[in-house]
Amino acid sequence: NPRAASQAMAGSLQAMTVAAMVSILPWVVRAHFKGPTRSPSGVPLPKTVHAVLGGLSRKRVIVVGDVHGCLDELLDLLEVVNYDAGEDELVLVGDLVNKGPQSAQVVRWARERGVRSVRGNHDDALLSVLRRTGRWADTTPPPAYDYGAELSAADVAYLEELPYTLSLPDYQVLVVHAGIVPGKNLELQLPVDMMKMRFVAPSSDAPGADLVAHERQMDDSVPWAVRYRGELGHVVFGHDAKRGLQREQFATGLDTGCCYGKALTALILPEHSIVSTPARRVHTAVPVHVHSPPPKF
Repeated sequence: NPRAASQAMAGSLQAMTVAAMVSILPWVVRAHFKGPTRSPSGVPLPKTVHAVLGGLSRKRVIVVGDVHGCLDELLDLLEVVNYDAGEDELVLVGDLVNKGPQSAQVVRWARERGVRSVRGNHDDALLSVLRRTGRWADTTPPPAYDYGAELSAADVAYLEELPYTLSLPDYQVLVVHAGIVPGKNLELQLPVDMMKMRFVAPSSDAPGADLVAHERQMDDSVPWAVRYRGELGHVVFGHDAKRGLQREQFATGLDTGCCYGKALTALILPEHSIVSTPARRVHTAVPVHVHSPPPKF
């Protein structure tokens, strides 16, 4: 029956159209209601921007600062803290890559072991190079990114799905690479801020003005962790090698400049203890703006 066949085909096409619309609906909703769907460098956001890792009440959690391709130092640190992959949970604050000598190896090591991490600005920069987005859309990336050719498809997929924040509700801890703007709900935090901010300043001279994020210090800015009052839990972050280890009441900064020949540092939960191990050598010359003293061992 030609008419029945035509109706069946129309029904099938309609079902396929509905299925396609349903599949993209979450992305449309997020684009309309929750701001950007790509990072500032043009990389798509992960499917889960704000991840939650529960069931840790009986586990020790080891949160490690910016590794930056320093796999040897990461293994040194894990040996010192007696890391047991079967018993402990390892979490990285992002910036797995760049500056150190083993970027591809760090990514592969973390992926193969199911290590949880958040996305750092250098991880995002690598994805931009691999996808040829943003500044690399029409420009050849520098040789510093040649290691990208060593990454497998699984390695790249691992990096692409790193969330911007990782909540550990058992310990009331939030892990983010750079920081969060105090007083702003988690869903309203911008990707560029979570990956790159170091400071906050009032948005205007009006009393009680909202705070806005800055990567570089301004005349009226202060480190964001100084102004943070714990509304999203205790925040653990990296990205600020200049200040080194930061221990505020409601936030802990773990970037102690391993790639600059200083140290790699971990926060151990639930006791909130700090463990640092020295870098084996200087992997990258220390920029002028990074001059924090090395931790004492």
